[in-house]
Amino acid sequence: MSVSLEKLESIAAIAAANAAEVDRGAFPTKTVDSLRAARLFGFVSLPDAHVIVERLARECGSTAMVVCMHYCASAVLEKHGSAEVKAQIAAGTHLTTLAFSEAGSRSHFWAPLGTAKQDGDDVLLTAKKSWVTSAHHADSYVWSSRPMAGAEASTLWLVPRTAPGLRISDALFDGIGLRGNDSVPVVAESTRIRASAMLGEDGGGFGLMMGTVLPWFNVLVASVSAGLMEAATTRTAAHAGGTKFEHAGNALAELPTVRAYIARMRIATDATKALIGDTLAAMGANRADTMLRVLQSKAAAGEAAAEVTDTAMRVCGGAAFRKEVGVERVFRDARAAQVMGPTTDVLYDFIGKAVCGLPLF
Repeated sequence: MSVSLEKLESIAAIAAANAAEVDRGAFPTKTVDSLRAARLFGFVSLPDAHVIVERLARECGSTAMVVCMHYCASAVLEKHGSAEVKAQIAAGTHLTTLAFSEAGSRSHFWAPLGTAKQDGDDVLLTAKKSWVTSAHHADSYVWSSRPMAGAEASTLWLVPRTAPGLRISDALFDGIGLRGNDSVPVVAESTRIRASAMLGEDGGGFGLMMGTVLPWFNVLVASVSAGLMEAATTRTAAHAGGTKFEHAGNALAELPTVRAYIARMRIATDATKALIGDTLAAMGANRADTMLRVLQSKAAAGEAAAEVTDTAMRVCGGAAFRKEVGVERVFRDARAAQVMGPTTDVLYDFIGKAVCGLPLF
C-alpha cells in the first residue's frame, strides 16, 4: 500500500473536526485541501482508494462520498482523458465527479436519455442530471449521453463545470444524510463542448461504465458503508461501556442483550470488510468470480450498514438522538448506499442472474 497511514490519520482528524459543519451542508473544503497537500487527490490504485475512503467515512460520510466520486471519475480520465487534465489530476489540482444519474432512467445509470449532437468541431449536450456530487465545486463532470450515432448504449464526455449552457441548481442538498456532498441537479441546455472531449469511442460508454466505473463505484461505496459501520460499532461500544444505570451502578455493557447486539455489529462490520478485501483480491487476480464479488460488495455493505446503524440507535436508546453520542449522523448517512444506483434491489437482480448463469443485460 502506497498510502501513508500517518498522513491519512492527520487528514481524518481534519475530517472529524469539520464533520458537524459539513453535516449542516458545508462542502468539506478543508479535508479536500488536505488531501491535495498530501498528494492523495491524484491517481491512486483502487486498493489505496478503498483505504482512504473507508478511513474518511469513519469521520464524515459526506467527505468520503466526495472523494469516492472523484476517484471513480478519475479512473475513467486516467485511461481516456487529455494529457492536460491527467496532469492536473496527478498534481491534485483538479476535482472531478460523475454525472450519470437522470430522473428518466433512475437507477439504470447505464441508460442515459440525454443527447449529444455534432455541431462542426463542437458537440451540443442536452440532459437533465438528477444528482451530481460536488456539483458546485468540481472542475469537471464525467458526463453520459446517448451516442451521436445510433440510439443504443451511451457515450461519455468530459464536461467543464463552466461550460456554456450548463445550469447547476442553486439549491443546497438537504437530504436525510450525506448533507455536505453538494449533490444537486445539473441541466445541460445545448451545452457546447469540444468534440475532442469524448472519452473513449462514441457508443463506448456502456463498456466504460461496466468495466471501469462500476467496479470502482461499487467497491468505494461499499468502503463508505464499511467506514460508517466501524464508526457506529466503536461509538456504540464506547457509549455502552461508559454509560451506567446510576441507581444500580451497572454499565449498559454489563447487560447480555446489549453485548449481544454489539457483538453482531462487530461481526457484520468485519464480514463487510472481509468481503471488500476479497473483492479487491478477485480483481487483482482476475478471478472468474470478479464481477460477482463486485456486485455483491455494494449490495451486502449497504444492507449491513443499515442494519448495524439501526442497532446502534437501539442500543444507545434516547441518547442516540443527541449528536454528541456520534451515531445519529452515521445512521442517516448509511441510508444512501441502498438507493444509489445501481440500487440494492437492482444489484440483487444482477447477482441472481450471475448465480443462475444468465446474462446481466
